[in-house]
Amino acid sequence: MYYKLYIDSVFILQVACNLCLLSLAGKILKCTATHRRVWFGAVTGAVMACGMMLVPFGTIGLRMSVSAIPVSMCMLCVVFRICHGAKLVHASLVMAGCGFFLGSVMIWILNRLRTVLKGDVSLLIMLVTQYISYRILLKIIIAIRHKKESCLRTATVYVPALDRQLRIQAFIDTGNQLTEPVSGAPVCLISAKLAKQMESCFMPEKYHVIPFRSVGRDRGILDAYELPALTIEGQGHPVKKEHVIVAICNTGISEESICQMILHPRLFED
Repeated sequence: MYYKLYIDSVFILQVACNLCLLSLAGKILKCTATHRRVWFGAVTGAVMACGMMLVPFGTIGLRMSVSAIPVSMCMLCVVFRICHGAKLVHASLVMAGCGFFLGSVMIWILNRLRTVLKGDVSLLIMLVTQYISYRILLKIIIAIRHKKESCLRTATVYVPALDRQLRIQAFIDTGNQLTEPVSGAPVCLISAKLAKQMESCFMPEKYHVIPFRSVGRDRGILDAYELPALTIEGQGHPVKKEHVIVAICNTGISEESICQMILHPRLFED
């Protein structure tokens, strides 16, 4: 059995599909890239996929299956600069999962269109169906991400300098964007009550002044100190961060609250 493939149509479909997959994978992986890099990566992947069709051995399905992972890895390197071992494999699997669900939604829509159109589906209809499938999956991913981020998360924090004598319950607040004005380092918040328990770790030479703005108060100044290290547990494996700045918040954290610390979300970035 022979199939007639039009390489120009295949190339256009591949570029459109790669644009959708890169966008979906970027949302899941929380990676960003310029439009130029995204387009360049999509075109590069399409050229590689079309090139595999010209290889004179095996079936087209086999060739496309074998080349899927290398092609996705190449696009991820070009677009998101993900070029290292386990992270690249994880990103490739995420992209493969996006491709599986995107293809499944497309097939579901096309099967229903065929009952109406009563004939072969044109390239334009394929592209429109692909875009609709992409928008559906994008809305699902954004909804899941918002729901996950809106959930209140906590972690247990230890200060190695105190030999684990102090066990701190902390909030992980995605809205905390407080940074040290000179270095741009993330700043965590602690209550005045917790600061008294940690004062043996506060060195005068590690003192910082942190300006801030908040709802209900235009601006203010927080006293802050740089800790040698923090160990954070409760988000999978323990995370150890060095040179962490903590600011003493006299208001906003109740002394009766179980959580006496607000962590900065950048502490969990690789």
